[in-house]
Amino acid sequence: MEFESIPGVGAKTAAALAELDDPERALETGDVAALAEAPGVTQGRAARIARGAIRREHDDDGDFLATDRAREVYREVLGLLQERTVTRYAEARLETFYPSGARSRIEEVREFAAEAVEREADAAAIDALDGVEPLSEPRDVTVRDRCLATTDAERYREATDAMPELSVEVVEDARGLAELARGYATVIAIDEAFAGVDVEGDVRVEPDALDKPAEIVPERALAFFAENRDRIRAAIDVHRASDLDPDADLDALESALERLDADGTPAGDEELERLERAVDDLDAAAGTSEGVANDRLRESIREQDVTVEGSDLLSLVEQGAGVDSLLSRELADEYAAAIDAARENLIDALDLDSGEAEIARRAFPEEPTFPVERDEDVISRLREELQAARDRRATRLKKELARDLADERETAEGLVRAALELDVELAVARFAADFDCAMPELVERAAADGGASAAHQERERTGGVAIAGGRSPLLDVPIEEVDPVDYEVGGVALLSGVNSGGKTSTLDLVATVVILTQMGLPVPAEDARIALFEDLHYHAKTQGTLDAGAFESTVREFADLATGGAGSLVLVDELESITEPGASAKIIAGILEALHENGATAVFVSHLAGEIRETADFAVTVDGIEAEGLVDGELQVNRSPVKDHLARSTPELIVEKLAGEHDSEFYGELLEKFE
Repeated sequence: MEFESIPGVGAKTAAALAELDDPERALETGDVAALAEAPGVTQGRAARIARGAIRREHDDDGDFLATDRAREVYREVLGLLQERTVTRYAEARLETFYPSGARSRIEEVREFAAEAVEREADAAAIDALDGVEPLSEPRDVTVRDRCLATTDAERYREATDAMPELSVEVVEDARGLAELARGYATVIAIDEAFAGVDVEGDVRVEPDALDKPAEIVPERALAFFAENRDRIRAAIDVHRASDLDPDADLDALESALERLDADGTPAGDEELERLERAVDDLDAAAGTSEGVANDRLRESIREQDVTVEGSDLLSLVEQGAGVDSLLSRELADEYAAAIDAARENLIDALDLDSGEAEIARRAFPEEPTFPVERDEDVISRLREELQAARDRRATRLKKELARDLADERETAEGLVRAALELDVELAVARFAADFDCAMPELVERAAADGGASAAHQERERTGGVAIAGGRSPLLDVPIEEVDPVDYEVGGVALLSGVNSGGKTSTLDLVATVVILTQMGLPVPAEDARIALFEDLHYHAKTQGTLDAGAFESTVREFADLATGGAGSLVLVDELESITEPGASAKIIAGILEALHENGATAVFVSHLAGEIRETADFAVTVDGIEAEGLVDGELQVNRSPVKDHLARSTPELIVEKLAGEHDSEFYGELLEKFE
């Protein structure tokens, strides 16, 4: 795959992507987590790369959102989706969903969304997702107690690449192996030429060592699972709490993880734990046992009267004997009992087996002495035996566990990936549920043919937007408090209505529905029929009259749109604010004429709808959001635009109210001015 053909990917990023294990799969599936493992690629950058790959696959120019306001609406909609994610992965993954002009991309996402909305956002699954993150490779796993040995430079490079956790040493002969054995607990010779060599120390000849990493360097698999243990467990919980159907034995994987400590060492083995405790507690236990013997002897001496005949004392002195000899003769039984107590205390404290106990008994000598002192040479021998037994068992357990876990790595990766993707699906499902969404129907847009009447009527019927029961999620009120809106437009239309009647929110609703439709996602409406557009031009209301330069720039923008907007949706909010009202009506009429001729779909919100309709050279449709009256000074509005109806203005409603309340010729004459 030519990575540089992806929009936004240069040579440096392409080189980083090439270092991934399977970059093609990651790009095809939009796996943001996998792409973010490339050197120097952040999760946000990974989302943009994935989006670029999607654009390339569907031959999508990515220019659907043609104006700042269109992009703002998209970011707001995307934000609502991202608010419903749990994981950072899902938040970034949703960045790969964007409004597209390519039908193949839209259909692809629609298939995804149709399955996603069927997901149930179970509370237990949501809680479990909080612990799921993309798996990571442990850094700087180094094993110092063993090495690989070879005589061949090419074999050296192969071994270094295959097992970077181990030192690889180059030797010339068996003497070199012997020297290595003095510095390493284990030396693994990987050349067949060493077969049959007899070298002192733990030197193994294993030409196939590079093919069995779980046995030679079990720390690799153990470190990976230790690093990701909590994430994998969380993914297992997600599968159990959701409707995901894993193709794996969750109990077997969970059981294997329980045999692993957070530091990557085997856990839960009673014999290994016994040996580890014995090594750690040896010095303290030996000291305590010493004390037991001495305390027993002191107590025995206090309780007994020892009588020594003068001749015996003289004989002992002449022989150079000390008090120890005297105690040996007088307290032999008590001394033996004290030594036995010390030995049993040491054996019991360390929970030694029979072989270890034989060594431990020699730590306290038979020959009487006071105070009793342990034999340090014996204690050292016992320590070596315990450490060797501990290391042998730990190594065996590591290898067994590494073999089991190495076989589960692909399973673990699949579980985590599925859990993360579930979060994306649940975000869509929760969005659809929260805003009462439905999947829109896609309709074909009728082609324009120079504004002929038949073509115009066909576009009015099929070539635009039809929304039933739509509620804008962009309003800063709970969705259940939003009045549903029905609106349909095909071709060019003006939208009139009272101030604060909902004209701008209607444009926002249309933009939102179209953007979500072209993202391939459900829309906040009971029903919607949308013709796919090539691009969306949404112009927000201008704050104040523009100066000459800004006005010229705005007119130029509409000139470009009017000459090439056959597949465009154009939404404009009160363009008349850019200049004087009289000139605005003429300019807007001219823009509408060009858009009509080119077959664009457009909605212009304007307070000059009547003037524009009179100025335009075609029968421009005027729809109206009609106020039903004033109640206690508050407008009562029917939020759904009425087709082919010029809505009354707020001043007209106020004058009408006054005329009805007061029998005054003045109010009546004012009201006639609106007719």
